[in-house]
Amino acid sequence: MLKTATVVGPSLQEVGHLLVRALRLEDAGITEIQPSEALFGSGLGLDSIDALELVLAVSKEYGVTISSDNPNLQTILGSLENLTAYIQDQLNV
Repeated sequence: MLKTATVVGPSLQEVGHLLVRALRLEDAGITEIQPSEALFGSGLGLDSIDALELVLAVSKEYGVTISSDNPNLQTILGSLENLTAYIQDQLNV
C-alpha cells in the first residue's frame, strides 16, 4: 500500500513574518500580528496596494496563487489566521 505524503504548510508565525517583511510593517513598529486581527480596514489598516504586495509575496514564497476574482478573497485576506489556512489548504490539495 502506498502512503501519500502530506505537505505541511507554513505556521501562523511564518506567514506573519512574511506579512511583516513583505509590507515593511516593522518600519511602522509592527513586528507581530495577532492571528484573528483584521488585516484591512479598522484592524491593521492595510489598503489595496498592501493586498497586491501581500498576494505577490505569498505567491513568491509558497507558490500559492490568490486570484482577484476568487469569491472568497475578502475572507482569505481577512486575517492572518484565514490567510495561513488558505495557504495550507492550497499546499495540501
